[in-house]
Amino acid sequence: MRSLLPLLLLASPAFAEGIAFRPLPAEWRGFLSDLRTLRNAANPAPGPNPLRETLAARAAALEAKAKAGRLSADDAADLGECHVRLGEPLKAVAVLRAARTADPKDYRVTAGLGVAWVAAGDWNQAAASFDDAVEVAPAAWKDVDAAHRTLARARAREGKDADGLDDLFGVTFVGASGKPEAGTIAAAERKKLPANAVAVVQHLLTRSPADARLLWLLGELANATGDVRTAANILDGCVGDFGLKSADARARRKVYRAAADAREKADDHAANRGTQTFKSPRLFAKLTDEARLPKIDPDGVNRLPWAALGDTTTGPKLAPKFLKHVEGLDGKTVELVGFMRPFADGAADEFVLTEYPIGCWFCDQPGPLQVAVIELGEGKRTDYVPGAVVVVGTLALNRTAPERYLFTVAGSRVKRPD
Repeated sequence: MRSLLPLLLLASPAFAEGIAFRPLPAEWRGFLSDLRTLRNAANPAPGPNPLRETLAARAAALEAKAKAGRLSADDAADLGECHVRLGEPLKAVAVLRAARTADPKDYRVTAGLGVAWVAAGDWNQAAASFDDAVEVAPAAWKDVDAAHRTLARARAREGKDADGLDDLFGVTFVGASGKPEAGTIAAAERKKLPANAVAVVQHLLTRSPADARLLWLLGELANATGDVRTAANILDGCVGDFGLKSADARARRKVYRAAADAREKADDHAANRGTQTFKSPRLFAKLTDEARLPKIDPDGVNRLPWAALGDTTTGPKLAPKFLKHVEGLDGKTVELVGFMRPFADGAADEFVLTEYPIGCWFCDQPGPLQVAVIELGEGKRTDYVPGAVVVVGTLALNRTAPERYLFTVAGSRVKRPD
């Protein structure tokens, strides 16, 4: 079993019904991975979507309470959030307007209504709601709601085809030359950035996970704090995945990508560390609703979601505490989908499987809950396979050796996804 140094596990806070987030800002890689999961919750396409299923079940239970006349303000806020995240913002508006009429000072309802109007594309209504939300917001949320109000007002003034960089902080994201530069912005502009700028934008993205222009702003913040690789990756996503057509975004992407590629070619990993400090390794406090996981088949192949591995926490003396479902799979045959990361060049009898593709192991190193060792068994070898692969083998959990990987899949075979 290979070693993983250092092995760091962070305990998750309690998870109630709905979605719970860790304190922000979260590390770039973990946040962006979980943001994709959050964004996909709005996709009704067939296929496994555990978060969407959880939200839909929660919405159905709350709608039943509403029909019985037992919906509290908190329940209404939860139901509104479920509707927004499931891609039905007008349903959220109806629920939250009624709840706000009953209790106009409830913060969650008021802010939730602003988020619902954003999702519905009515920026004027959103700005008005955030005016009210800022007045009643707890101290921890005032900056977030004030920024959302600024965003809503600016977007309301724009034409429908606007595609520029949002100005939430009064900062121009250029270097000393007056043009975008890799890994920095001008010193005078850097001083204008509030200390919680990354946390604020991440919060806004949790409310609007499909907003490409907000994601672009997060990329500029990554570059401003010295992480040009993350900036390049984010801009790649904005232009490639979201189809952002902004000429400015595309020009900046070219600058950041060239710089990131040059640093990788020069083996300059330290230059990509950046100065941003983080409070959490990822966005979600808990990813899995165990009640919705399939029953374990002791004699068959069991699908193992990364989310279930990601919900590992620490017990006494930092011993890993796995979900009961994962404990039940120990010694059983599992199927895990991920990306190969060889230990060495050429065909080998073992490799690391990661939850997401890794460009540079030093710069993009995944956390201990996002990797598994794959052992093929005696006499079996495989070459590197680009893209996603499916691994089928026997799961072995590591409970006692903190210097080693937590998850091993032994006696494995590797195949392409269907």
